Amino acid sequence: MDQLIDFILHTDDALLSLVADNIYKAYFILFLIIMLETGLIVFPFLPGDGLLFSAGVVAASTDMNVWVLLVLLIIAAITGNIINYYVGLTLGAGLKQSNNYIIKNYIMSHVPKAEEFYAKHGGRAIIIGRFFPIVRTYIPFLAGIVRMERPIFMKYTVSGAIIWIMLFLLTGFFVGEIPWVKNNYGLIFVCLAIVTVLPLLFSLLRKLFKKKK
Repeated sequence: MDQLIDFILHTDDALLSLVADNIYKAYFILFLIIMLETGLIVFPFLPGDGLLFSAGVVAASTDMNVWVLLVLLIIAAITGNIINYYVGLTLGAGLKQSNNYIIKNYIMSHVPKAEEFYAKHGGRAIIIGRFFPIVRTYIPFLAGIVRMERPIFMKYTVSGAIIWIMLFLLTGFFVGEIPWVKNNYGLIFVCLAIVTVLPLLFSLLRKLFKKKK
């Protein structure tokens, strides 16, 4: 658990340290974080895009095999979505109606945003949502609640996982040997996290201004 918290707060340094200490543990923790971030609605705060980019950069300069990592993380992203789908299918209606303060205000408060996103994009929301923090955690959960057909859900889940993991992981890997990137990828990680959150912040601010009017 301490290593998981360290990953969230100091992703780049923690990953380098872990790879140097035990490369197999590094594979496992990366797998776990990606699976939890997409698999359980209580973990939308876990790093996603920035972590994938950092993992690619680290793989470019260490013994970590980027192709092994690519396969593992695609499986993690698919597994997470499947878990989340079945949680939504089994418990979703009950959670939506729960009056528990924590569930209502801290967990289910993100569902309306996911519902709006799903209504706008349909099944493709599972692919597009991969590129939006928080939204990607709730979209498969919502797909379970509305009982999206499993074959359609699986098609979009697999496609989205492959595109998302390949884009960020391999971008980090292929630019990872550039000296400026090597020396500044902590800054790049922060900037990437900010950029991926911007669309969500913009949407929230737009809603806030509409309410004031």
